[in-house]
Amino acid sequence: MALAKRIAVTLPAGPRIEDTIARIQWAEEQGIADAWFSDSGAPDTLTQVAAIAHLTKNIRIGTAVTPVYTRSPSVLAASANVIGQLLPDRFVMGLGSSSQTIMGQFNGIPLDKPLTRVRETAELVKTMLTGEKTDFDGETLFSKGYRQAPMENPPPIYLAALRPKMIEMAAEVGDGVIFNLWPKAALPKMMEHVAIGAEKVGKNPADVEIVNRAMVLCTDDKEYGRTLFRAAFGPYYATPVYNNFLAWAGYEDAAAQITEGWAAKDRAKTASAMSDEMIDEIAIIGNEEEIQRRIQEDADGGVHTHIIAPLAASREDTERTFAAFTAQAFQFS
Repeated sequence: MALAKRIAVTLPAGPRIEDTIARIQWAEEQGIADAWFSDSGAPDTLTQVAAIAHLTKNIRIGTAVTPVYTRSPSVLAASANVIGQLLPDRFVMGLGSSSQTIMGQFNGIPLDKPLTRVRETAELVKTMLTGEKTDFDGETLFSKGYRQAPMENPPPIYLAALRPKMIEMAAEVGDGVIFNLWPKAALPKMMEHVAIGAEKVGKNPADVEIVNRAMVLCTDDKEYGRTLFRAAFGPYYATPVYNNFLAWAGYEDAAAQITEGWAAKDRAKTASAMSDEMIDEIAIIGNEEEIQRRIQEDADGGVHTHIIAPLAASREDTERTFAAFTAQAFQFS
């Protein structure tokens, strides 16, 4: 059976837990299928998911993504055990390598061997969730003798990926793949690498769920949206992880200029590297009809779950953007 197409709200809704609770309960009331948390700092994501689980009824909750460097596999597995019990069949643990900024600058942790670290973490967490005693000696991780109570139906593990090797590994090892910040012309070749990874272990590529965090703004002023995007995501594309991805996706000159501008602390040069055309390939900016059409196009291209992340400067921006994707306002064709 084909995987369902799903809309999700992004969480948290800010630093106050009460706002996050209000957003997820609103999403349930509006018939939105999912809520996916980012995980980069306070308030702590896995704690939030556990804290609000009892206040939800049927919405699926995921993390996109929890870094593999800041928690050990045993801690991740222990957290997944608790949350999986609180949200049976409604929790997805998304894992990823994060970025040099979040790991190196914020946490003082080297982003060493990210592909291997993500693979080994996912393998270990999956083993731990079954209750099997660990006996693992890998390139980046070691665990012997750890055992926790087995789960009859452990939560699935999805893996974040951008470029070919990580995408293939994510489809091979993970139960789903999480994308982020890609130009739409890159999606077909990203999906090709999903198929390569899935087929390597005998999976049907159509059974691998693709989750994407889409930067969306419902507005009648596209230039306003593009300005917001430049301010928010210039720093992202200056990090090696996203800069290399941008170059791979076909924007070599823009990636080089962003690197040069960021190194020189020249914000104008960094921002000007992101042309209107490039932003329109990555972000989803426009009126209700335009943004709904683009989400449908992404679904037609292979994305199953669409995390609507408002590229917003105001509460009104956020509310208008989410309102375009309630069950009443939007249905996949």
